[in-house]
Amino acid sequence: MDKKKLILLVGALIIAVGSAFIVNNILRGSAAPEVSAAVVPDDMGPKVLVASRSLPVGTIITPDAFSFQPWPKDLIEDAYYISGQTDQAALVGTVVRNAITAGQPLTQGSVVHPGDRGFLAAALAPGMRAVTFKISKEAGQGFVFPGDRIDLVLTQKISGDDGPALNASETIVRNLRVLATDRRVSGETLEGQSVVQEFSTVTVEATPRIAERITVAQEVGALSLTLRSLADTGAELERAIASGEVEVPNSNDPEAEAKFLKEAMSRPIDNDRTFSTGGDVSRFQRRTIPRSGTKSAPAAAPTYAPAGSVEVGQTVAAPQKSNQPSVTVTRGKSVTVVSVGEK
Repeated sequence: MDKKKLILLVGALIIAVGSAFIVNNILRGSAAPEVSAAVVPDDMGPKVLVASRSLPVGTIITPDAFSFQPWPKDLIEDAYYISGQTDQAALVGTVVRNAITAGQPLTQGSVVHPGDRGFLAAALAPGMRAVTFKISKEAGQGFVFPGDRIDLVLTQKISGDDGPALNASETIVRNLRVLATDRRVSGETLEGQSVVQEFSTVTVEATPRIAERITVAQEVGALSLTLRSLADTGAELERAIASGEVEVPNSNDPEAEAKFLKEAMSRPIDNDRTFSTGGDVSRFQRRTIPRSGTKSAPAAAPTYAPAGSVEVGQTVAAPQKSNQPSVTVTRGKSVTVVSVGEK
């Protein structure tokens, strides 16, 4: 190998080794980043009640909609709900009057309590109505809160003259939103659990047509509630879209799509009814609707006066209808019915 080329090769190798050594020393000498815990300011005041998620106008407050968080002393206001001075159970079932963002403190003027003026007006969606109905004592034992979604079941007994009565239950409306009940959660606790009083009336949100049906259903039989799962609403919406009952708008606007989905998932459903009869529960109950009304015995054939003389003043039945004509002949005190063509 040429001596000049060999010198260049050795020089390049020395430069490469030196560069690697310098880079290694730089990396070793650089300080590793240190992570330190955030220091809580000393001026933090008491805990205040803040929204756990975004709460639009008309939202019914549930126990998971708020939580207590520390708040700076200088930012505490008299309208805030302070920990230790707030009855959280009393806020469950209230309605948001002004929109509240996630993490924003709740104020006493931002919610409306049941019984206050404007409570139902704030809770109702546009075009909807509030309808109140009574439920059975047993149905009032359930743990249903305002804001829950329910199905409405009508139970009735259909009587007739054809054997025993038919006992039947029918789901007449699905996906109703509960606005209020007359139940109150007392402050007493039993083994760490709140004592819940039973309720007898429920107010739900419905369309005008469904409100009419619920009002009529109260006169037909007894109404009871079944609590719905949140996942059921999404599954029913998918079936409604697939069947064509709900038409998805052709729009690329995410806000319009979100608004459509919210309205579609909150709509009550009254066209998908199911029912069960006593025969589905017990083999000793009937399945069919009994016939109503008694069959009257066939009327006896009227007795007609024979052809001949009868006394005047005696009731003579009208002649039986036939294809052969007849005439009535009166002579003095006698009446004679003679068929035409008869001698």
